[in-house]
Amino acid sequence: MSSDPSAAKYMIRARIAADGVIDKPDVVGAVFGQTEGLLGEELDLRDLQKSGRIGRIEVEIDSRKGKSEGEILIPSSLDQVETAILASGLETVDRIGPCRARIEIVSVEDIRISKRQKVVERAKALLAHMQEDSKGVGLDLTEAVRKAVQVEEITTYGPEHLPAGPNIDQADALIVVEGRSDVLNLLRCGIKNVIAVEGTSVPQTVKDLSRGKTVTVFTDGDRAGELILREMLQTMDIDYVARAPRGSEVEELTQKQLVKCLRNKIPINQYLEMSGFESTGATRQPMEDRPEGGQGGGGRPERRDERGPPRRDGGDRGMPTPAPMQARPIPPPPPP
Repeated sequence: MSSDPSAAKYMIRARIAADGVIDKPDVVGAVFGQTEGLLGEELDLRDLQKSGRIGRIEVEIDSRKGKSEGEILIPSSLDQVETAILASGLETVDRIGPCRARIEIVSVEDIRISKRQKVVERAKALLAHMQEDSKGVGLDLTEAVRKAVQVEEITTYGPEHLPAGPNIDQADALIVVEGRSDVLNLLRCGIKNVIAVEGTSVPQTVKDLSRGKTVTVFTDGDRAGELILREMLQTMDIDYVARAPRGSEVEELTQKQLVKCLRNKIPINQYLEMSGFESTGATRQPMEDRPEGGQGGGGRPERRDERGPPRRDGGDRGMPTPAPMQARPIPPPPPP
């Protein structure tokens, strides 16, 4: 049951019961007829409804087994005293049509309280939405500006147009990564002396750069990163090796993880001993041209068989045990 949409302040809610079958027009007619002249000219229902101080009377009736029950709603824009008098006047109605009836006031509600509650709940929802949206404004703006600067800083280097940072020629050290996304991630952290090989085959430009700079190779922590690293070991000069954590890629690392990986880089000689790989490099001698037993720039040293000191009993721990001496035969004694 909908109430009148006028600007009401109070809602009179009453319950009706009748000993017979009645309809909504019967109830409205009884309310207007039996309260006419009862409350005075100032509170006449017809005049109040014409002036808009009383809204439309809503009635809902349910008739069952010869009896009727229902509810009456009357919106009021009068003050509290006048609304209370009007509500009490409704209880004087004792007949509706041919039936005896009884009207009982259930409540006189202040509509403004319920409206305030709705306003408060809606305001909470709007405020929460505003705060949620405002949280990401500063971060999104900062991130957008940073990405724009990164795109402006990334350049192409060499005839192969390799993705690189702006400080390739000025820096004495060089960081070699796999792809463009890796370059962007390092630029995000302020590392600008970085270049990408863009594939498993090392470009000639990177090979030439590795001869005059301190080179750190920074590859992904997967099988593909290991294969690219082995290709670099055979085609360019490398000073340090840095790897992303196992199963991770350089482009996915945070700034803290990137700095940690570069800080824990391993010198090339130590990495070769740990991994067992061979490093020929761009300027090192090939394996077949190295002197036999020599190092040649990456080979492992020849192992020597160290032996302990000789034993005091004349034996040596590193020498074979001599064969036992045969006993001489004893001659027979002379005859008597």
